[in-house]
Amino acid sequence: MDPLTYKQAGVDTEAGDEAARRIAPLARKTLRPEVIGGIGGFAGFVRVPDGYREPVLVSSTDGVGSKLKVAFMTGRHDTVGIDLVAMGVNDILVHGAAPFYFLDYIGISRLDPDRVETIVAGVVEGCHRAGCALIGGETAELPDLYAPGEYDLAGFAVGVVERAAIVDGSAVAVGDRILGLASSGLHSNGYSLARRIVFDVLRLEPDDPLPGVGRTVADELLEPTRIYARAVLGVLKAATVRAMAHITGGGLPGNVPRVLPEGCRAVIHRDAWPVPPVFAALQRGGTIADGEMFRAFNMGLGYLVVVPPTDVDQATRALTHAGERVFEVGEIVRGARAVELI
Repeated sequence: MDPLTYKQAGVDTEAGDEAARRIAPLARKTLRPEVIGGIGGFAGFVRVPDGYREPVLVSSTDGVGSKLKVAFMTGRHDTVGIDLVAMGVNDILVHGAAPFYFLDYIGISRLDPDRVETIVAGVVEGCHRAGCALIGGETAELPDLYAPGEYDLAGFAVGVVERAAIVDGSAVAVGDRILGLASSGLHSNGYSLARRIVFDVLRLEPDDPLPGVGRTVADELLEPTRIYARAVLGVLKAATVRAMAHITGGGLPGNVPRVLPEGCRAVIHRDAWPVPPVFAALQRGGTIADGEMFRAFNMGLGYLVVVPPTDVDQATRALTHAGERVFEVGEIVRGARAVELI
């Protein structure tokens, strides 16, 4: 028997080296003054930014989920990296943390340098939108773990906030108002249900128009998750912010209660914002009940900001100035910690 090589077992180390060579200059474009050293070491080094008296690091990890299946179907891999950054960064923003640095992990069936470069270019774009540095990551070629042509992504976001400025929802009070920021579509949640409806029930192909939406299936389903960093950091300076929520898996009912204190109930008016047509298309296609829609999808609101009634105007101005579509969607009332959709 001839000696086996790693490449014959399915792992091409030369392709890995080429992918790393391509990634390094992309990551360098995101570096901040606090980053010490460059890409390629065993770990990343970052010093705490100046100007904080008692800095607290806030971290989150997430992935893109089965939205990746649409990328596999279409061969379009340029936006999922933006989703990866968004899912982690939007979570740390909830607590008032400014995005600081990011790391990524790519597990892939076969290490194609072109594909990896495209994915990481999306991560870099997400980091630009968030204002954070991509300081490192890991790429693993795992032919026995992933199906041919498939991969998975994980991201690790770290932000920094002054300890006294942490937003945790404890200050929420009866009478506070809830502002909703428009989503860019499905974001990265509910795709197991969305794919079932689009591809199995409606039997559409990626290049087919999605009924009632005015875009192809691929364009709509691969629309990247909106990153709210600029808007949130702006409103924190302009107004008193009592709580925030990133509307991800579980929708409004599953995420808003996470930032409410005992005795406070969020009442959200369903007619207070325009629901994007993609949600109506999915509801019709799958004959889905309203309650299930609100648990599975964001329904057009990707992020919520809770402010006292006296700060609604200045908060709305700051968010709008940052490019967001803002709607006053509800208020805090006395009651059990939950969301009431009316």
